[in-house]
Amino acid sequence: MNWQNFHQVRQALGRPLIIAHRGVPHRDPENSLRGFARALAEGADVLETDLRVTRDGAIVLIHDATLERTTDGRGQVSMHTLAELKRLRLRERDGRPGDQTIPTLLELLAMTQAQTPLLLELKAPLFLARTFARKLVEILAAYRALDRVALVSFRPELVRSVKAVCPSIPAGHITLTDWRPRGGAELYGPYWPLLYVNPWYVAQAHRRGALVAPLDPAPLPRLGHYLRLGVDALLADDPAAVRQALGRCLSA
Repeated sequence: MNWQNFHQVRQALGRPLIIAHRGVPHRDPENSLRGFARALAEGADVLETDLRVTRDGAIVLIHDATLERTTDGRGQVSMHTLAELKRLRLRERDGRPGDQTIPTLLELLAMTQAQTPLLLELKAPLFLARTFARKLVEILAAYRALDRVALVSFRPELVRSVKAVCPSIPAGHITLTDWRPRGGAELYGPYWPLLYVNPWYVAQAHRRGALVAPLDPAPLPRLGHYLRLGVDALLADDPAAVRQALGRCLSA
C-alpha cells in the first residue's frame, strides 16, 4: 500500500486501516524498533512515529523534546549527538532501562525495507529550515519511500516546509481544537471529542478528498461510532486488540 492508493485499499479491506501509535507502547518501549516489529506482527497496516533532530543533524524517532520520560538520559534531545543518544536505553513499561536504543529514521526504513506505510509526525522546529526539510526528503527518496510516507504535525508550518521541497508528499494536520477540517490537508487527525462536536467532520473531509484518522490511540470504547462515521484509519496503542475488535464488529 502507498498513500496514493489509500482510498482503494481502505475500500477493499472494508475497514479502517490500523495505525500503530509509536509501536506497541503498552508492551514495548514507545518508538522502539522492537515495538514497531511487534506492531507489524500483530496486524498493523501503518506505523506512526515522531521525528526529532539531534545536535549533529541526525533524524531520530522520539516523542518528547526531553529524554527523562522515555530513556535513562537527561536533557534536550536536540542538545545531544546521535552517538550520545545511542548510549542511552529506552525505558520498558516498568520504567527500567531495557535493551532498546533511540532509533533513527534510517534504521526504521531499513528494518521495514521501506515497504511499510509510515505516518511521520514532525516535532522538531528545525524542519522549518530548508536544510533539514531537504534532508528528510533525501532520506526518504534514497529508500524509494516517498510514496509510502505521509507527514503530519500540530504545527502546519513544519509540514509546509517539507512540502515546499517535495510537493507530492501527502501532508496532514493534527488538531486539539479545530472542529472543522480546514486548509488543504490530505489527512486530518482531529482529537476524538471533536467528532462528537461536529458529527459531519468525516463527511466534510471526504468531500475534500481527504482522509480522517482520529487522534485517539485507545479507540475501542468509540469503535462503533468511528465505523458509523466512516473514518479511514484508527490510531492504536494496541494494534492486535483493535484488529480483533474490528473483526468482531464487522462480522456481527
